[in-house]
Amino acid sequence: MAGRASAVLLAGDAGVGKTRMTEEVGSIASDLGALALTGRCLDAGETGLPYLPIAEALAAVRERAAARPALGRLFPEIALPARPDPGRVASGMAIPVVGPRYEQDIGQLQLFDAVHGLLTDLTEQTPVLLVLEDLHWADASTRSLLSFLLSRLRSQRLLILGTYRGDDLHRRHPLRPLLAELVRLPQVERIDLAPFGTADARTFVTALAEDRLSERVLREVAGRSEGNAFFAEELLAAYSASDDTGIPATLVDVLLARVERLSPTAQTVVRVASVAGRRVPDARLRAVAELDETELDAALREAVAHHVLVPADGDVYMFRHALMREAVYGDLLPGERVRLHASYARQLADSGMRGTAAELAHHSMESHALPAALAASVSAAWEAERLGAPAESLEHVERALKLWDAVPPEQRPDDVDEKNLLQHASWVAGMSGDPERAIAFAKSAVRAADTPVAPERAAKLRRRLAQSFYAVDGREGDALDSIEQAWELVADRPPSPDKAWVLAAYATILRGLRRNADSRERAEHAVAVARQVGAGGPEADALTTLAILAEADGHAEESRERLVAAMARAEDVEAITVELRARYSLCVNLYESGRLDEAAEVVDAGVLRAGTTGLTWSTYGLELRVVQVVIRYARGDWDGSEAAAEPPGHKVSSTVSARLAAVGAYVAVGRGRFAEAERLLAELRADWHRDLQIPLATGAVGAELAAWRGRPDKAVEAVRDALDWVARAGEQWVLAGIRIGAVGISAHADQAVAARRAGHAVAESLAEGEKLIGMVRKTAECGSPRTGSLGPEGLAWLARAEAEYTRLVDANDPAAWRVAAAAFDYGAVYEQAVCRRRLAEALLATDDRDGATEALRLADEVATRLGAKPLADAIRKIARRGRISLLESVQVRDEVDPFTPRERAVLGLVAAGRTNRQVGEELFISEKTVSVHLSRIMAKLGASRRAEAVAVAYDRGLLST
Repeated sequence: MAGRASAVLLAGDAGVGKTRMTEEVGSIASDLGALALTGRCLDAGETGLPYLPIAEALAAVRERAAARPALGRLFPEIALPARPDPGRVASGMAIPVVGPRYEQDIGQLQLFDAVHGLLTDLTEQTPVLLVLEDLHWADASTRSLLSFLLSRLRSQRLLILGTYRGDDLHRRHPLRPLLAELVRLPQVERIDLAPFGTADARTFVTALAEDRLSERVLREVAGRSEGNAFFAEELLAAYSASDDTGIPATLVDVLLARVERLSPTAQTVVRVASVAGRRVPDARLRAVAELDETELDAALREAVAHHVLVPADGDVYMFRHALMREAVYGDLLPGERVRLHASYARQLADSGMRGTAAELAHHSMESHALPAALAASVSAAWEAERLGAPAESLEHVERALKLWDAVPPEQRPDDVDEKNLLQHASWVAGMSGDPERAIAFAKSAVRAADTPVAPERAAKLRRRLAQSFYAVDGREGDALDSIEQAWELVADRPPSPDKAWVLAAYATILRGLRRNADSRERAEHAVAVARQVGAGGPEADALTTLAILAEADGHAEESRERLVAAMARAEDVEAITVELRARYSLCVNLYESGRLDEAAEVVDAGVLRAGTTGLTWSTYGLELRVVQVVIRYARGDWDGSEAAAEPPGHKVSSTVSARLAAVGAYVAVGRGRFAEAERLLAELRADWHRDLQIPLATGAVGAELAAWRGRPDKAVEAVRDALDWVARAGEQWVLAGIRIGAVGISAHADQAVAARRAGHAVAESLAEGEKLIGMVRKTAECGSPRTGSLGPEGLAWLARAEAEYTRLVDANDPAAWRVAAAAFDYGAVYEQAVCRRRLAEALLATDDRDGATEALRLADEVATRLGAKPLADAIRKIARRGRISLLESVQVRDEVDPFTPRERAVLGLVAAGRTNRQVGEELFISEKTVSVHLSRIMAKLGASRRAEAVAVAYDRGLLST
């Protein structure tokens, strides 16, 4: 377009998306009026099909080639020029006879010049895009022609786009030296197309899935694909066809094809390496492979050159992609697999290296050496726990428990018994985010302790069971029963750390049941016993309980000081779980006091502390993470809130994942990703019974989603469901009840406003709204169970409910909305912007344009900064209706068209009622390509159906009538 010729060499792994990139570039070029020519190389070796990609590309302009006879080498129907006669005299000078080579070089030069001339002629009429794909398979003649063309790029309106697989270019590949020369040319640029990042991979997989699979499966596919688009598509197809989590056969063939290009010795080495896992140390591989050093070095060099293995730090080799390792390992014969696992186990056992217990356990298990597997699993469990990896420790101890009865007693480890393993399993299950399994293991440990054991040990097991129960909502009664049994065992025993721990846990459970006086008594007793025996852990835990009780008495500042002291005491004695509990309590204290910035500092430090100690998904590690999501959402750090809501990288209970997803869904709705939010809420419905916070959060989110979609009836249903759970939860969920009630009144107000406009009755909405405002007011009178009164957040939602009520009764009082907006000024920026939007509506109804303008501009600044599209769209609609400019005091960026020209053309035809086939016929593209464009359009608009996409596009002004 600018009259400058250039070239781009696009490199990337197989399947990373190079072809899709060239298709998109070609589509854009065609939309802009350029001529797009595409040719592809084939894997036919050095001797096959010279100039194939050039011939394929120029076939589209074959009629223009007739004027250039030299192009007969590409198109047989064009007559070749007569060969020069070596004996003839030109310009009075004899041309020396140099033989066939001279004729070949002259003919090739004529062809090169003809191709260059044809492309130059075409660019005089229109810009030209020449795409040459898979240059790693290009023959020598094609490579020479490419070099000729790129070195002669001047002022033509020409872009040459070449692609090649970087992972196919081994050290001796013939394309390597050519690339080194070409990238030195000023008009040539090389781009490495990297795999998707984590977030982009999940976005890509979600768009492909089209709501067919669960969020868990989508995340798993995105993770396993490691950002490779082709791998993701193949894995997604396999998951869609069945629940099989193996590698699809088509993908196995692609992966193994690369291995099969290696020599037999290199293939053997790769197979041996696959048994070790994704990574294998050089020394270990040499010990197991049993090959001559020179032979092994050559095989490794070959595997690295062909990008099957890659060297890593510390003399380690690793597979370039995890799926490559899976494919090779899956291709092993059963006997071969057992033999190699046994060899690795022997090598690990003989090495005596520390930190290898987990690997030894795995290889022993796979080679059916059960006694060795049991001993190594126990050692691995202790190692993982010491290293702060409770999830891994749980895996090892579970394996040990499975093997326990299969191994004869005389071959079991001497330093452990089944009760130790069960107790440890319960502990690490709770620490790794699986409270249900923690309960199951704790119950088994208690049953195993029915045989005579010391009272302190039996009490410790029952205390562990009580703590497991207490970590799960709705099991407080079971927790109380268990801790009372533990106390009966040690009540008359001398002071001991176990007795202090039982008292501290007893105090915590009693406080959770609102028996504050009994809790204080047990906590003070725990502090006395702990100090008598020098047990810092239970002392810090009891001090934390006493600090929380001080807050309940209305002494918030004193409570914060006590919590800081308890936190320091826990840190001194490395009681990490107690320290995290104190940090969490301090964070909640600050949050409910409206001190969001301080609460954010505390929670961020707490989450970091939990992560560095391996307790991210422990009871209070999870609580800290959930509060971090909420605080970041409230303060307007929505990107940070979404990052904090990311699920764990290892398998945890569905309760943990569901709680994070529930609070993380607020951002999805706020940013208008409605299809994603709807799918997530539908999945979370099955987890409502697991934890009361899940239905309370998703009920509010579901109501907001329905409201933004213009379905107040659905919003009312979501509120009813959530309030049913609030009623079951009791007084401890005061704030949730007020918030959900306010959202419910808003939904009824939406129904009433719509009914009045249509001339329909509003009695039912008024009656339901009256019930809700009564419930909200009564709930607010109860105050927070922590402090006995409402904090800033509770008061703000109460003010919102009162303002929504004025809208319900057709008053829409600006004064009430001013109060609500001011109430959220403690730092909840989005909720304040929502109130300002309603305030502007109320002010416009009273003809206060200046006040409405100010409210809209302030709300629009927040909505734009957060990327809150539904709120921003609503604000701009009000501004258009009121003929108010939002740009005078707020500099808003011009809206960028989210669609490519081809996507806009597809959307326009769909809006006109065309089917996919008709769209394809009009745009000269395949029906499948139309479907791909539609999927992208719907993903960009947050729509789940084509009709919805058209409606949303109209609503946002992206389509004109």
